[in-house]
Amino acid sequence: MDEEVKPDDENVNYVLAQESKELFHILAKQPPSVIMQLYRMMPGTAGGQNQPSSPGPPVLKDCIEAMLEYFKMASAAECCSFLQSVCLMCENIPMHLDSRLMSVAGRVINVCGENSGPDVTDHVPSSPLSDQHPVKRPRLDHWEQYITAATSLLQRRWKRLTERLVKEVQLENVWVSLRTANRGRDRPDQTPGSADRGSRTPEPDGDFGCLESRLTLETFLQGCAGKVTALVGQAGSGKTLLMSCLGQQWANGLGPVPSSYLFVLLEFRQLNLLSRPLSLSELLFQHYLPPKGGDNAKRAIVDYLLSNPEQSCWVLDGYDEFHGKLSRQEMTGPLDPKTPMPVAELISALLNRRILPGSTVLVTCRPRDAVDLGGVSDKVGQLLGWDQYDIKEYVDNFFGVKDPSAHRDLGAWAADLLLSSRHLLAMSSIPALCNICCICLEHLLVEGTDAERPKTDGGGRAQRQEPGGERGRPESVVTKGENGRAPLASTQVPTTITQVYLTMLGAFVSRDSSQGGSGARPQASIPPQSSVTTLDTLSQYGSELCELSRLAWRGLEESKILFVEEDIPPDVLKFSLRAGFFSQVEVRRLDGAVVNAYCFIHLTVQEFLAALIIMTTNDVSDAHLKKRFSLKTRWTTRTDQKTVFTDSLYLYVCGLASSHCTSALVQLSKAFGGVKGIKSWVQQRQALVLKLLKTLCNSNNLTGPKILQLCHSVQESQDQQLARQVVGARPTLELRNIWLSPSDIDALAFVVNSAGDIGVTLDFGACSMELDCLDVLSRCQHVHCLSFHSRKYGDKFAEKLSSVLPEFPTLRKLEFCGASVTATGAASLASGLENCPNITEINLTDNNLKDEGVQHIAEIFNKLPRLVSVKLGRNNTSLNAVDSLIEKMPSCLNIQDVHADGMKEVTVTFSQNSDVKSHKLKPKPTISLLNQNWCKSEMQKLAKTLARCPALSVLDLSGGQWDEDTLRTLTQFVPKFNVSEQITVNNSCSSVESVVVLTTLLSDRTPASELHIRLQSPVQVSIVFPGETGKPATEIPKKLSLSCCKLLPADMERVWKSLGTSSGLTVLDLSSNCLGNKGLKKLLEVLTHFRNLQEINASNNNINMEGVVMLASALCSHNNLTQIHISNGGKDELILRFSSEKSTSEKVQKTFRINNSSLLPSDITTVCRRLVKCRSQLELELSHSSFKDKTIENLLTVLPKMLSLQKLDVSHSITSATDALTLVRCLTDNKQVTSVELSPQSESFITFDEVKAEQVSCRLTHFCLNGDDVERLIEILQRGPRLSDLDLSSNHLGDEGVKRLVDSLPRLKISSYVNLSDNRLTQQGLLSVASTLCTCANVCGVEASLGEEKRSLIWFSQNGGGEKTLSVRESSLQPEHVVRLAEITSSCHTLAKLELKNNLLQSEWIENFVKLLNSTRRGCTISIEESWITAEEAVHLVHRCLSHSSNIQTIRVHQTTLNLSLKPTEPTSARGDNPDLAQSMATEKIGLVDCALDGYHLASLRSIIQSCPSLTELDLSNNNLGEEGAEFLCSILPSLPNLTSLSIGAKEPVAAVVESFTQACVQSANIQDLNLSGHKFGDAATQSLTTLFPRLRSLNLSHCVWTRTGGLQLAQALGRCVSLEDLCLDCVHLHEEGRPCLLEALRNMTSIRRLKLNKITTEMGQPGQSSVLDLLAALEGLGHIEEIELDGWRMADAGVEQLTGLLPVWKELKKISLSKNLISDHSGEKLLIALKSCSRLEELHLSSNLLGDLTAASMALVLPSLTRLSVLDISDNRIGDSGSRSLSRAIMYMKNLKKIHLTSVGTSELCAVAASLAHCPLVNDVSLSWNNCGDEVAQELSRVLPFCLKLTRIDLECNSVSVLGAEALVRALRSCPALQLIRLWKNKVSQSDALRLMSSDRRLNFAST
Repeated sequence: MDEEVKPDDENVNYVLAQESKELFHILAKQPPSVIMQLYRMMPGTAGGQNQPSSPGPPVLKDCIEAMLEYFKMASAAECCSFLQSVCLMCENIPMHLDSRLMSVAGRVINVCGENSGPDVTDHVPSSPLSDQHPVKRPRLDHWEQYITAATSLLQRRWKRLTERLVKEVQLENVWVSLRTANRGRDRPDQTPGSADRGSRTPEPDGDFGCLESRLTLETFLQGCAGKVTALVGQAGSGKTLLMSCLGQQWANGLGPVPSSYLFVLLEFRQLNLLSRPLSLSELLFQHYLPPKGGDNAKRAIVDYLLSNPEQSCWVLDGYDEFHGKLSRQEMTGPLDPKTPMPVAELISALLNRRILPGSTVLVTCRPRDAVDLGGVSDKVGQLLGWDQYDIKEYVDNFFGVKDPSAHRDLGAWAADLLLSSRHLLAMSSIPALCNICCICLEHLLVEGTDAERPKTDGGGRAQRQEPGGERGRPESVVTKGENGRAPLASTQVPTTITQVYLTMLGAFVSRDSSQGGSGARPQASIPPQSSVTTLDTLSQYGSELCELSRLAWRGLEESKILFVEEDIPPDVLKFSLRAGFFSQVEVRRLDGAVVNAYCFIHLTVQEFLAALIIMTTNDVSDAHLKKRFSLKTRWTTRTDQKTVFTDSLYLYVCGLASSHCTSALVQLSKAFGGVKGIKSWVQQRQALVLKLLKTLCNSNNLTGPKILQLCHSVQESQDQQLARQVVGARPTLELRNIWLSPSDIDALAFVVNSAGDIGVTLDFGACSMELDCLDVLSRCQHVHCLSFHSRKYGDKFAEKLSSVLPEFPTLRKLEFCGASVTATGAASLASGLENCPNITEINLTDNNLKDEGVQHIAEIFNKLPRLVSVKLGRNNTSLNAVDSLIEKMPSCLNIQDVHADGMKEVTVTFSQNSDVKSHKLKPKPTISLLNQNWCKSEMQKLAKTLARCPALSVLDLSGGQWDEDTLRTLTQFVPKFNVSEQITVNNSCSSVESVVVLTTLLSDRTPASELHIRLQSPVQVSIVFPGETGKPATEIPKKLSLSCCKLLPADMERVWKSLGTSSGLTVLDLSSNCLGNKGLKKLLEVLTHFRNLQEINASNNNINMEGVVMLASALCSHNNLTQIHISNGGKDELILRFSSEKSTSEKVQKTFRINNSSLLPSDITTVCRRLVKCRSQLELELSHSSFKDKTIENLLTVLPKMLSLQKLDVSHSITSATDALTLVRCLTDNKQVTSVELSPQSESFITFDEVKAEQVSCRLTHFCLNGDDVERLIEILQRGPRLSDLDLSSNHLGDEGVKRLVDSLPRLKISSYVNLSDNRLTQQGLLSVASTLCTCANVCGVEASLGEEKRSLIWFSQNGGGEKTLSVRESSLQPEHVVRLAEITSSCHTLAKLELKNNLLQSEWIENFVKLLNSTRRGCTISIEESWITAEEAVHLVHRCLSHSSNIQTIRVHQTTLNLSLKPTEPTSARGDNPDLAQSMATEKIGLVDCALDGYHLASLRSIIQSCPSLTELDLSNNNLGEEGAEFLCSILPSLPNLTSLSIGAKEPVAAVVESFTQACVQSANIQDLNLSGHKFGDAATQSLTTLFPRLRSLNLSHCVWTRTGGLQLAQALGRCVSLEDLCLDCVHLHEEGRPCLLEALRNMTSIRRLKLNKITTEMGQPGQSSVLDLLAALEGLGHIEEIELDGWRMADAGVEQLTGLLPVWKELKKISLSKNLISDHSGEKLLIALKSCSRLEELHLSSNLLGDLTAASMALVLPSLTRLSVLDISDNRIGDSGSRSLSRAIMYMKNLKKIHLTSVGTSELCAVAASLAHCPLVNDVSLSWNNCGDEVAQELSRVLPFCLKLTRIDLECNSVSVLGAEALVRALRSCPALQLIRLWKNKVSQSDALRLMSSDRRLNFAST
């Protein structure tokens, strides 16, 4: 209201002077025209004459100041006229100021008009302004009338709200926490980590802001004028009531809102009803308060409001209930308030100051919705919940209001019960829920008074159940009255929130009964152990409750909380109002009419009733429940979907799923008229909820708020198993930025206490919590780690926490980081931690402990026996804190490490007492004090402290930038330190003087063994100690490293002086300094002073060739200097190594290496002349260097003079063919050369011997040699010594170059081979190589291939003569090439074997080749393999070959290979195709084996076979002959009188065919060797077959099948085979009846020589032990046996013992195979001893047994005596490392060994075995697969390969060979041309490396096949 001006107190000039400051700001905002019009009101000289011509802002301000100063002193009339003009002409004048100025100006004008003279009136201008006053005055009147109407409205509203109010509302008694808006992040997902600095980290924001202070609501609202203020509070916290109270105070002229303001109170839940766009005036007049006075009044009010927006206060209540969402609008200009817009946009515009800027706005909402206001609110406060005092006061008032006279003790009992129940107390902190709790307690207590009153303890407080008691049942609280009456019946108090609401349900229904509801009030009785509600009462109101619950569920589905009468059935509405479920509100419809609406008394009541519908009816399907069931988060963002509810629905659903609520749900479902099979359905629905909850328990992607919600849900369900699953899935419960209440902690405690032995971690980060929460937290019994991170936690929090810490019996770790704890809090924590004996880790980083606080913590070290680590970094401490920790080490012996990095990281680590008491050697403690800047005095103090420390292993003082005096102080104390391993002082010195100071530490007086100094960044300094060696300092080997120290030659003398004699110096590193040649000279001069030196590193010291020459001289003059490595002429690497042996110079191997250098001729000459003086064996390496002109010439000149030279290495230095050929001249110039190997791509070297070499190896590969080069090379080789081998592979020789070379071979002296592979040969060049068989007598073999191998080898024999071989593969030969090969074959009379494989030959070419062959004097074997030689083509080829050549002795096709041999005969002319000459054919053997032959293919062979009267052997095995084949045999066998051997083994047995075969065999009277393997015999066929047995010498029935009768016949018939020499019964089935006959037959076969009985079976499977022994006994008489195979008998020890008795008799034994026989290691030892008598043994197969080291040891003794042994297979056994060594000793003596298989022998240590192969010159097949062998085995093989010239195959698959081992094998392959394959599948070689290696040599195979 306007202030009333008293004429006696104020005059117009005084008022103007008072308000001039505010008037100045108002006038400054007016248009310039208005200001100038007012300015002209000043009379004469003061105004108009001095009017500015062009007024700008500065001038206008001067005019305003002049006006105000003038009228302050002017007459009253002038002043009044001026003020009236201001009020009428100016806009946006505040209402209170406008009213005051008009009032005082109008009064004074009236007075002046009556009393003043004409002088005065003359000065008052006459203008139209005076006419405006009647216009503005009515606007003020309408405004004041509207304020008056609003006052009445708010007073009526308050009266209606307070009719049933229990407690008086006073703003000064309501507490608010002031918070800052969270504008930085949309969502507070994480607490940021500490910054990397010593200061403390800032505090992150909380849910929507952080707590700043606590103040009353009245104080909070003061100063909010013109601002947007947000007041947040939980649902039911009283926000709506407080806003009404604020309005009531305004209406009474009280409170923080001035009474002159317009107070507009709007509720968002009513705004939800507004669906159409509205203007500001429509919102104000239609839905808040319609004005009186019609449209004129509306326009006047709106105009005044828009002109004076700061005079309005807008209270927007319940934004959380608004369906819309407010948006933050960018300030693009004001909006037109008269334009209709949606309500959400209108409210957003008001909040964003786009309409009514400057108005006061107060918004209320729940905390989760405050995020929408974060960008617009200037001030945010949160209503604090009630404390216990407020709750008790409310309870007393509630029961006093109810009935002051009745039950006068009821209030006290209720208060005791409420304060003793955690859930009731937690709910009561919210006023609305406190009311519900009081209603419940009233119901319980009034019902309970009929039985017995609650009983209290002596102090009057209610007794409560202990936390460790049974969960899930209501707490029994029993009290007694003050008069001491006997206890009454116990009262059941709910233990979950769900049970509270069930009780509420009964209480509300009981209230309706007591108020005369439907029917009389039932008599309720609560039996012990029953539910907490009166089920009988609920049943009577079943229909009403059901409809009410459905209304609640429908409201939840539609987000509806306000219901009009049309939404509610009348009877349900009446019931709900009587019972108290509903509260009534007034709302305005769209037409402005006021109607009644209804809402539930609290949102949770609506949600609980909705939960009842879910759990008692099938209104909600299982699928819908699964879809909607979820956990809600407390974190909200602007993008989250709004909801008006509290998200408690599914919390109650989980609570109702508890088994304790089953009976109540069943009865309610009956009352609701629910589903059939009610109890079963209810239990199924409960099980479904628990299943959904279990899924969430096992989820691992829940955020902290959802985990907390999950804990609440599990607690409500009272399911211990679910609680265990929560902590089982997430042992760490991490909570961030959450406001925690005691009820939240109680839910955590329920879950944690179910964990059992599972250690749980509770991690609280930036969570707001009251100190009461810690009391509840102490109920957690299985917590292993407690973690607190927040600046909110200070000394008071620490003090409270310390009081509860001893109550955590399993606590292992405490983290209190990023908090605000000082020394006081540290003292409190220390006192609490003393009583935590199981604590292992303490983390107090990022606090404010300072030195005193650290000392408090250090005092408890000895009191915590299990302590492992303590972290104290970032605590504003000084060096004194670190000193105090170190000083604790002598008294606290379990301190293992003290680590401090500046003050950022301070950690103390401890060893366990169990480690100390154990027999293990306890590691010594370490100290790391990094980045500490000590001065000299501080270093002295520290050093004295360190000297008192117990034995340390490591002392790290890195990071301190010290001067020389500080460093010298440290070095003086080092001898006093007890350090066993190392002292590190990195980044602590930077000058050469520091180096000199530190070098004294390596003198003989100190125990240091190594000193490493590097002054180049990063600076590194370390002092290493030898530990407890027991040696004196003078005998300890020492190492000095001074790399990158900028040392000059002049500094060397200072270093030597500081170092002293230091007789123990072994390694000296002076790399990367500035020594130059002068420094090197000084270094070489002092070498004699350091007798124990082993290595000197002088790399990167700018040394040139002059220094290199000095080094060459030093190598010769110093006996113990053995190796010098020089790189880049001495500028880069320079290493000197010394021998430790005191031996003569002749016995020492010395190396002089120069690589990566550019060598001039003079350099080579000078260096080599110095090296000539070397008397020791010398290796000279000049690798990776470039030779200038004549350098090689000079080298060749001086090489003969270097008599001690053993090897010259020029790898990667010889890159041209010219240089290579020049260097090859050494073969003629130097008689000591033993080998020359030159290649631009790999190793190149020349080896020497002290005596003249008999044979020299020459390898010149990968150069590009032209014809002249070849001629030059031939000339050199002719003048040189005999060559063992000549390798010219990969030189691009071409056909011409190869032709020149092979033509010269007769003139060259070569003993082993010439390798011409990969030389771009064509077929013509290949034939040139093949022709050497004829042109060169010493050539014994040629191998050629133009395929991928590009192989071309010429082999030589030592003595010439002998048989020769020729192999041509994959060379795409043409007919003329075949003709030439035939000529070569015919011309070479000693050619024994010709192999043509995959050369794309056609049948006609082969026929022509056979026709051209002419073999004389001795036979020749020819092998031709082509993929098309099979089936009919094979038959045709055999026919044509036999037709073309009469001297074919043997012809055979095996698979796709044609093999034929020529019989030595006198030359005859070719017969062509004339069959008349068939009588002269010499063919003796024909074979078509496994070549896909069918019987009908044989018809074409009938005539040719019948024309072979000399045919003795016919082999048609492993084909599909069928009936046609049988008929063919029957037809030809009678015409073959000399046929003695027939082989028709079956691939697929057919019983009908074998009978024909046997009949055919019977017809052939001369058959002695018969192979019928694989056939299936019938009895008739068996009978026919047995007639042949007496005349047979060889019989093969392996894999045959016969009947029981047939088997008996065969066994009996075998007894008549007295001439049998070869018997094979592999894999046959031995019937019991036939076994004795077989035994008898074996005893009678005295002439048997080859016996194969592998894998025979009996009716019981494998032969039994008795059967085995019987079979072995039957072999006793086989004195002529040569080969015996008994694989798979499983004879074991007993069988081996019997076998060993037979072996001495078998003198002629050549082969024995005993694989898979369970032979133990002990039996194997006996077996080997027995084999010693078999001196002719050639093959020994013992794979897949149990042999071990004992057997291997026997092999070392026995095998050397078996000199003929060529095959050894002991794969799949259990030989160990020692056995491997024994085996290697045996192999060394096996000179005839050709094949050895050691697959999976049980050890990877096979280096010795590989090395022993060098003694086996004939070995060709080696298998070491599946042994996990490493590179060492591969490297050993690479060393022995050059000695195994016959080796063709190595199997190393499934080992651990890396690329290093594979590369070693590749290098070795260069000298092994015969080697065809190395298998390396499944090794540790990457695919890319494998491809690279195979590209260099295709003989490496990394594939599985």
